[in-house]
Amino acid sequence: MTSVAYQGEYGSNSAAAAQKLFPGCTELPCTSFEQALDAVTLGSADLAVIPVDNSAAGRVADVHHLLPESGLFVIGEYFLAIHFDLVGVAGATLDQVEQVRSHVHALGQCRKVLREGGWRTLVSDDTAGAAREVAELGDPRHAALAPPAAARHHGLEVLRAGVEDDPDNTTRFVVLSRDADFAPLTGAPTMTSLFFAVRNIPSALYKALGGFSSNAVNLTKIESYQMGAGLSPSCFYVEIEGHVDEPRVALALHELRFFSSEVRVLGVYPAHAHRLTERPA
Repeated sequence: MTSVAYQGEYGSNSAAAAQKLFPGCTELPCTSFEQALDAVTLGSADLAVIPVDNSAAGRVADVHHLLPESGLFVIGEYFLAIHFDLVGVAGATLDQVEQVRSHVHALGQCRKVLREGGWRTLVSDDTAGAAREVAELGDPRHAALAPPAAARHHGLEVLRAGVEDDPDNTTRFVVLSRDADFAPLTGAPTMTSLFFAVRNIPSALYKALGGFSSNAVNLTKIESYQMGAGLSPSCFYVEIEGHVDEPRVALALHELRFFSSEVRVLGVYPAHAHRLTERPA
């Protein structure tokens, strides 16, 4: 049976994504993203499911920084519709609530209801953990923003359902593995994740990215970060539409390598169907 590590507790959105991707899997909840990645690296779990960005809150995990140093590979992606309920202990009412707790990103994705209620907010490690904390407190003045599964798991009542600001609120997750299980070239929509460090020369980034433009390769994500002292060249995590064995992608990567001190392919995996529904007209 496949074992899957994720950040958060049972009932969290990460748990829901793991269950959708790998029904019946053995779940390994972790307290941090680093711990989830380490579980795979050390063999405690077969895979990790990590959220990387949200349609409302932007970047979630610093996977662009964590992944290149982990030695793991991206083998899949999944888009999960995100819904939050405002939940409290049994018998609580909405007018009793004084403070609401949740993960920082959940608080950011439910600003409207928080503003309407005028409640104080507290940051928890994750949304399911916030539900557990409210259940443990047993105080009707405390509520949580949590996924429906977390509320059920901890026996909480829904004070107000579907309180996310955006009804199309979606989080993208990636699946990480110790093995470079790259998808075969079949003509189906494919994504490629890359890490590269530019050479320390003028216009290196402009020239390195030029190959994607000239070969009509679409970049869907680019994240920059610094490694070591501030004078060291910048590193980049990039995601592109296409397969490394496609001629146009291969040409773009050839040009990228010419202007980079290091290039690593971190994953080649099927594009999730959600991407096909998001294309502009």
